[in-house]
Amino acid sequence: MKQIFITNDDGIEAQGIQTLALLMSRIGEVTVVAPDSARSGAACSITPTRPVEVAEWKGRYHAPDGVAMPEPGPFPIHYYTCSGTPVDCVKIAYEHVLTCKPDLMVSGINHGDNASCSVHYSGTMGAVIEGCLKGWQSIGFSLRTLKKTANFEPFFESIVNISEYIINHPLPIDQCINVNYPEVDKLAGTKVTRMARGEWSGEWADAKNPHGKRVFWLTGHFTNLEPEDRSTDCWALENGYASVTPIQLDVTAYDTLQMLKYLEE
Repeated sequence: MKQIFITNDDGIEAQGIQTLALLMSRIGEVTVVAPDSARSGAACSITPTRPVEVAEWKGRYHAPDGVAMPEPGPFPIHYYTCSGTPVDCVKIAYEHVLTCKPDLMVSGINHGDNASCSVHYSGTMGAVIEGCLKGWQSIGFSLRTLKKTANFEPFFESIVNISEYIINHPLPIDQCINVNYPEVDKLAGTKVTRMARGEWSGEWADAKNPHGKRVFWLTGHFTNLEPEDRSTDCWALENGYASVTPIQLDVTAYDTLQMLKYLEE
């Protein structure tokens, strides 16, 4: 039996992770360890300053009216919550929940895309990177949407197909996958892409404070800096395609490494 591990950054009761757990139960036995509440933007952060609690989740997810959820597969799903970050969830699962190395780790489905530079802020992808550091085959799934209740049904088959493909065709060591979907009723297809160059601006909005202190809400506008380049994840999403972007842990700038050799003594 295949062993599948799942986490996210939207919390255990998010529609995305509940959908993903049902889809993965078609492939193998599923273990979910997810934050007990939303941890969006947690990136690769951990919790070194207080104890972290993990417990079996005995809740029951109730899908909103009109939301299509996948039919469960034949394999069981085990749910746990964690009071820490997505990366904490992976670390605790590794040492105290899982009984063996999973055949696949998946994170998501995130409500909001993690294309371009957003991969660096994402708790969804932070967990994927941690899974990759553990030597697991790891994939992040995200949907470009601002809705807490989203239509994931157009992507059910794609999610299962990509997951099974990676199980059967393992990635090279220290590499993982970032998958993003556009908010469409029917995919135009799937593109294997690179990460677009992009930037966030206007990231802080004034918030009223009765005590007179200056306080701000994090917000922002994303700009794709190479909108015409068809090889990027942003182009794929903007044209109705799913983007599949391979990510590597080694962030060494090898060209600059050679340029800096003169500093050696």
